[in-house]
Amino acid sequence: MAWLRFGLAIVAGLALALGQAPYTLPYPALVALPALLWLLQRARGWKGGFAIGWGAGLGYFGLTLSWIVEPFLVDAARYGWMAPFALGLMAAGIALFWGLGFALAQARANALVLAGFWTLAELLRTYIFTGFPWALMAYNWVETPVIQAVSAVSVHGLGFLLVLAGGWLLHKRTALLSLLIMAGLWGYGLYRLQTPIEDTGLTVRLVQPNAVQARKWDPDYIPLFYQRQLTLSASVGKPDVVIWPEAAIAYLPDEQPIVRTQITTAAQAPVILGARRRDENGVFNSLFLLNKDSSIAEVYDKYHLVPFGEYMPLQGLAKRLGLKGLAEQMGPSNTPGSGPKILEAEGLPPFLPLICYEAIFPQGITGPRPAWLVQITNDAWFGARSGPYQHLAQARVRAIEHGLPLARAANTGISAMLDPLGRITASLPLGVDGYIDAPLPKPLPPTLLARWGQWPMIGGIVALLALGLSLGKARRW
Repeated sequence: MAWLRFGLAIVAGLALALGQAPYTLPYPALVALPALLWLLQRARGWKGGFAIGWGAGLGYFGLTLSWIVEPFLVDAARYGWMAPFALGLMAAGIALFWGLGFALAQARANALVLAGFWTLAELLRTYIFTGFPWALMAYNWVETPVIQAVSAVSVHGLGFLLVLAGGWLLHKRTALLSLLIMAGLWGYGLYRLQTPIEDTGLTVRLVQPNAVQARKWDPDYIPLFYQRQLTLSASVGKPDVVIWPEAAIAYLPDEQPIVRTQITTAAQAPVILGARRRDENGVFNSLFLLNKDSSIAEVYDKYHLVPFGEYMPLQGLAKRLGLKGLAEQMGPSNTPGSGPKILEAEGLPPFLPLICYEAIFPQGITGPRPAWLVQITNDAWFGARSGPYQHLAQARVRAIEHGLPLARAANTGISAMLDPLGRITASLPLGVDGYIDAPLPKPLPPTLLARWGQWPMIGGIVALLALGLSLGKARRW
């Protein structure tokens, strides 16, 4: 029976994963969540609870993270054999967080306790080992009004409410409470979506060169992709700012003034672009804000680096342990920047830059409030099946959380302008080169989350968890 429960947990995890992009089918969760609580109540001890949670995580992350094989297929002859191991180990490793949450919940196994420990486990995943909060539960509802609740209760608070509502569907006495939660979330979202959105009067040009990853750094193609972006920037129209994606050029803008001149001459406007820079401290994945006269107004260095993609954890230790081949194959790690900062240039509202997967972190937008968000990214690494769609969905949630518009320039797509409610007002699909000129919306007044942060909601979750634990063996709640 234990193996049967484990298998059913995997199936339930797969059903939950259908809510993530590109499938965006959140309603199977209303079956999967009560099923997981039912399985947990029949598990034996904390080990049995861990098995249910880990099995659900294997199914969920095995499907949602399937895009992780794509970077290994860029040079399939050398690295393709690693792809299945990377996916298996990643899914199994992240599923440990779910296993922990279920193991802690097993002794009481009511909906309040499961929702509380599961949410705290996801919170731990968001922060520990630099954090990897990809595919959080709340993102299942990004195509529905329900997602607007993150502006008040945070992405973790919404995840807690969804798990709680799903668990309460298991018993007739609590099913009405479940329906009330969902109706309240839906109603709040519909109300918020009626908010009028105004434009700033500024036009943003998003440039998408569609530089295929396998050729992006090929010396024969570097000039071609560079010229393509110059041409797109110089197209008909007079934008107020032009945005190129992450690592848009192979050149070093701070060391090559001629490159800056060529770019701003083509754009006839300030330009935001991604490129590398270097100094005595190392090599940085950076965003440059160029004035119209080609001078550098601001530079932002990415501070949240991708493990194994931009740096190898414990690379020095690997060398000392004699694992020189692995350490040297990774090459020198990028250097992290000093942290988030707001950038300004003449004629532009202040903005907060996000480079690539920095947009997946709910805790990444802190400090003084900008007027808009700018994400530059190279999603070519993510393939074309699920990764780019999930990445865009998470960027949409950042806009909703803080009531800020977000401009997104992606190398191969999806480039988009998002309004402060997370709605796509203009976009370019995957796999095409081109540009879009989109009006920049005005920000909304600060949301409850922007004013208070997520910690009051987390405190409330802990209090409800304590209530659930105090109910002893009463498992309906």
